[in-house]
Amino acid sequence: MNIVLLGPPGAGKGTLAALLKKELDVPHISTGDIFRSNIKNGTELGKKVQGILASGSLVPDEVTIEMVRARLGEDDTASGYILDGFPRTIRQAEALDEMDEIDAVINFVLDDEEVVKRLSGRRLAPSTGRIYHIITNPPKKEGFDDETGEPLIQRDDDKPEAIRHRLDVYREETAPLIGYYRGKGRIIDIDAAPAPEEVLKAVLAALKA
Repeated sequence: MNIVLLGPPGAGKGTLAALLKKELDVPHISTGDIFRSNIKNGTELGKKVQGILASGSLVPDEVTIEMVRARLGEDDTASGYILDGFPRTIRQAEALDEMDEIDAVINFVLDDEEVVKRLSGRRLAPSTGRIYHIITNPPKKEGFDDETGEPLIQRDDDKPEAIRHRLDVYREETAPLIGYYRGKGRIIDIDAAPAPEEVLKAVLAALKA
C-alpha cells in the first residue's frame, strides 16, 4: 500500500509513521532522510542539494522529485511505502502520480491551540539532542537533563509566535494539496488529538475500510 502523510507540525506524523511502518511492514520515507542519505553518500544529486542548502536557498521541485523517484525505485518499496514530507506542492503531487499510484493520503487534523501546546512544551538537551516535554515527558528535575544535568533549552521555532507562523506557512502550502487529493477521493481525515495508539487504530480502520 502506498501512503502519503499530511498534517501540521506537531500532529505526530513521525510517531505515527514509525507505528504504521511496523504494522504494514513497508518503509517510512521522509524527504529529510533522502536528502541526508544522498549528501552522505556523495551522489550527484546529494552534491547539488548540499550546495543549494549551503547557499540558504530552497531545494527546487525538480531536484526533490528526482531524489524521490530514485528512492521509490529501490527494492524495499515493492510492497508499498509511507511518504512523509513529499509531496509539498501540486507540481510534486503531479510528478508522484506519474511515478506511482497513491492508495491513500492520511490528513492528520489538529487545531492550532493543541499544536502550540504540544510544540511550545518541548525542551531540548543541547549536547545530546534528547527531547523532553514539560507535560507529557518532563525531566526528573525541572529544567535540567536527566543524564548530563545540563540546562534544557527551548528552540526558537518552538516558541508560540514562531509556531503560529509555521502553521500559517503550512496551511498556505498544504491547502492546495489537500484539495488536489480530495478531488481524487484519496484523502482520509484523521483526528490527531488522541494518544498515538488510538490514532493508529483509527488510521488502520480507515485503511481497511
